[in-house]
Amino acid sequence: ESFEDPATAAVMNRLFINIKVDREERPDLDRIYQTAHQMITQRAGGWPLTMFLTPDEQLPFFAGTYFPNDARYGMPAFADVLERVAAYYHANAAEVSQQGQQIRAALAQLEPAQTAATEALDDTPLTAFRQLIVRQFDREHGGFGGAPKFPHPATIQRLLHHWRSTAHEDKPDTEALFMAALTLNRMAEGGIYDHLGGGFCRYSVDRYWTIPHFEKMLYDNGPLLALYARMFQISGDETYRTIARDTAAWVLRDMRSPEGAFYSSLDADSEGQEGKFYVWTPGQVQALVDADEYAVLVPRFGLDQPANFAEPAHGISAWHLRICRSMEQIAEQTGQPVSAVRRLLLTGRAKLLRARNRRIAPGRDDKILTSWNALMIRGLAITARVLNSSSLADDAARSLDFIRTQLTADGRLRATSRDGQARLNAYLDDYAYLLDAVLELLQTRFSAEHLHYAIWLADCLLTHFEDSSNGGFWFTSHDHETLLHRPKQFADDAMPAGNGIAAFALARLGWLLGEVCYLDAAERTLRAGWQAMQEFPHGHCSLLEALDEYLAPPEIIIIRGADEEAASWAGTLGAAYNPHRMIFAIPNDASGLPDVLSVKAGSERTTAYVCRGMSCGPMVTDLKALLS
Repeated sequence: ESFEDPATAAVMNRLFINIKVDREERPDLDRIYQTAHQMITQRAGGWPLTMFLTPDEQLPFFAGTYFPNDARYGMPAFADVLERVAAYYHANAAEVSQQGQQIRAALAQLEPAQTAATEALDDTPLTAFRQLIVRQFDREHGGFGGAPKFPHPATIQRLLHHWRSTAHEDKPDTEALFMAALTLNRMAEGGIYDHLGGGFCRYSVDRYWTIPHFEKMLYDNGPLLALYARMFQISGDETYRTIARDTAAWVLRDMRSPEGAFYSSLDADSEGQEGKFYVWTPGQVQALVDADEYAVLVPRFGLDQPANFAEPAHGISAWHLRICRSMEQIAEQTGQPVSAVRRLLLTGRAKLLRARNRRIAPGRDDKILTSWNALMIRGLAITARVLNSSSLADDAARSLDFIRTQLTADGRLRATSRDGQARLNAYLDDYAYLLDAVLELLQTRFSAEHLHYAIWLADCLLTHFEDSSNGGFWFTSHDHETLLHRPKQFADDAMPAGNGIAAFALARLGWLLGEVCYLDAAERTLRAGWQAMQEFPHGHCSLLEALDEYLAPPEIIIIRGADEEAASWAGTLGAAYNPHRMIFAIPNDASGLPDVLSVKAGSERTTAYVCRGMSCGPMVTDLKALLS
């Protein structure tokens, strides 16, 4: 509101050169100045972020987040802040410069020390993660920590992978599976999930997952989509399949561009009110459905309980839908079979969704971001494989092909596209996430063209981003503009750390192709992040995934045969959840393969090669023998 106020804007333009940055297009600047804000204020940052920089070296000397246009909430008006900061700057130029240099020096010290190449890497951080995460776990409502409560997909994935690695031990770690399952269950029941349209909101404002911040982000829903598909694969519980299917449906319905790529996000508010698009009153529901549907919708979504959503400033008291009773409980309450309850819920929800779609919808950010699309491509590829859905595989491939054709130019990847214009050289996350996504899609539907694109992505990582002296990858490329600081981040935040995903995906590609250069780069990254993993393992789950596979390389199964039969073998072998197994069904007529794969040629019979590390067993031509 300050930027739109003529009086405040006049003060801004009189005193400062004002630069408004889209943090999603420039995550490099966001990372740098969020960290600088924390150093200056000794408080966590946030958005909007307000930074005051010196004009010559862009050194930060004052920082804040949101300032109101008029003094309120115990905060000064933004115009007053502007006047005071400008006066301070002109009166204390030497002090301002000194503080800026101190911030620059502090930023330079953020990179952890590299582990010596001779020091053995072991499972100490993996064990420490398991011991620490249980202390943060909410045993009643799932999730980790208190309010606000975030999904943390990387943590859930690490728990599932850890459980699977112990599944054949005398004492499998079923508690790890319990923590992952309870978290996914409570999220699926809560208001963070959209029970009419599918998809997950950003976070819950309470520890119960009841009321979310209603913004929906592509980068949350890609990883969550994969996790719910995986939980269906593990448990066979249809609830997980429904959540995965409906989340994918939401993305394809509301977030897909005509060209097949995916938009970034949906706003939290519409008509100036957060959540207005999503909430209901019992009277509104009753007016839209028949009596039988209403009789099951009321207990299902807690419409017979007190309102859980209030906006006093707008006079709103309403109900945000979350699951309060199971279908079995409703069946017992109403005297109907569960099948009838399920049918009535389905038809009733469909009517509510149609009515909601006639409301004024939240705004949509129609930027197409490479990294966020990569997370969704990966989620769709995994879900397609688990649910045996060729259409979801098509959707994943279509998004990838958009990036290959529209966001790849002059030998480089672009970070973003809007209105048909690709711009900004891509960052580490763009290359790393996309490499990981392509490797997943290759297991769902093999394409030699996509494999060569994966190789190109890996080579770009090594050429343009790797720190050849100390290991790991810079967030920006070597020819990026010079900034106050060049981040090299190992910790996960709202999205997985690019260094963790790069190490994981490079190693997988290295094992697949027998390319030592990729394996060495992955190991150098682990050594660069070793200290960080040891000090704060539960903040580095993506790097832990790479460490896990460094210590125990994944099993790789190469299947050669006629297209349909090779795919059938892959489906059978991949039916059970095994995150440390990669299966590639390569048709006999595939051309342009790297030598290491072309020599694993098929014959008249479908043939499989089982490899681990750099060694492969003899070819197998009998599926039953392979399964055993």
